[in-house]
Amino acid sequence: MTLADANSSSDHEQQQQQSADGTMLYVPGGTFRMGSDRHYPEEAPVHRVTVDGFWMDRAPVTNRQFRQFVEAMDYVTFAEKPPDPKDYPGALPHMLKAGSLAFATPKRRVDLRNWGEWWTFKFGANWRRPYGPGSSIRGLDEHPVVHVTSRDAEAYATWAGKELPTEAEWEFAARGGLDGAEFAWGDTFMPGGRQLANTWQGEFPHENLATDGYERTSPVTAFPPNGYGLHDMIGNVWEWTTDWYAAKHQADAQKACCIPQNPLGGREDQSYDPCTPNIRIPRKVLKGGSHLCAPNYCRRYRPAARHAEPIDTSASHVGFRCIKRENTP
Repeated sequence: MTLADANSSSDHEQQQQQSADGTMLYVPGGTFRMGSDRHYPEEAPVHRVTVDGFWMDRAPVTNRQFRQFVEAMDYVTFAEKPPDPKDYPGALPHMLKAGSLAFATPKRRVDLRNWGEWWTFKFGANWRRPYGPGSSIRGLDEHPVVHVTSRDAEAYATWAGKELPTEAEWEFAARGGLDGAEFAWGDTFMPGGRQLANTWQGEFPHENLATDGYERTSPVTAFPPNGYGLHDMIGNVWEWTTDWYAAKHQADAQKACCIPQNPLGGREDQSYDPCTPNIRIPRKVLKGGSHLCAPNYCRRYRPAARHAEPIDTSASHVGFRCIKRENTP
């Protein structure tokens, strides 16, 4: 894919069928190769999947949009509530306070096997205060909302008359019509040296060069859309899907007649983290990678990439977008 191809995506966007308010675009559906055999084991095996057409938010839900929901419904997010001790056996009482996971840049090289070197549970961190007390979202109305759990995202979707996408729907949309391509725009990460998504530049996690212009999140339309006219399908923030997490994909169907139609992912009772058997919190699939994905650590700025997230967990790099499956939004 050339730089000209990337620039033409905005022209392609104008050809997309859009909702009356311009916030959603129609994704036509079809059969595609889901997953990847070239990167992380949870992305394999590549298998054919068919999804029906649907409408999708042009970009992740923003702070401005989420504020409208909160004010209309007097909604309180999960990160703003103290955890229930029954859900966290063995947790120290002083840790059972309202908060969320926030990224903190180390001052030196650290052991990349220990994510606790750069993630901290920050008391008081939530969607209004993404890095805890003293921080704010002032001036960030068009940045994606963060620190939302699966339940928060579902509550917003219900209020908006929408739904969360399945993993298959999300990945099909992220590919923008480029079946099997590495990225949302083709097979080259930076065509012509151009940064096409908000990802990490420098040595993660201590060196953030921010050569793309953004140290953390970016406005949701700061980077070019993909072939379906959708912004931020790669990078900026991870996005919730409705699918329960499974450690790998199902094998490819041997016959065309048996290709899964609108698959729904794994089972809730099989989504628990085997590394924490005493904590029975189911996990769902996140897609898309974030501004913290880096070549030296997390190369998950690709449509096939996926991550397991407990449904009660929010973080400073996790957001969402919605879809509608009706014919007209």
